[in-house]
Amino acid sequence: MGLILLEALGAGLVLILIVWWTMFSGRKKGELHEEDETVDDNESAKQGRPPEA
Repeated sequence: MGLILLEALGAGLVLILIVWWTMFSGRKKGELHEEDETVDDNESAKQGRPPEA
């Protein structure tokens, strides 16, 4: 019984590690704010380029 609980705890820790890793890896300055995206779209439209996805 103790081995099953230890294995479940280990699996839970691995799950938390994977979620933590995927949440905080990526952009250095975090996610873009809504107004930043609209500014980028407006600048692209002024230069005649389609907005980037």
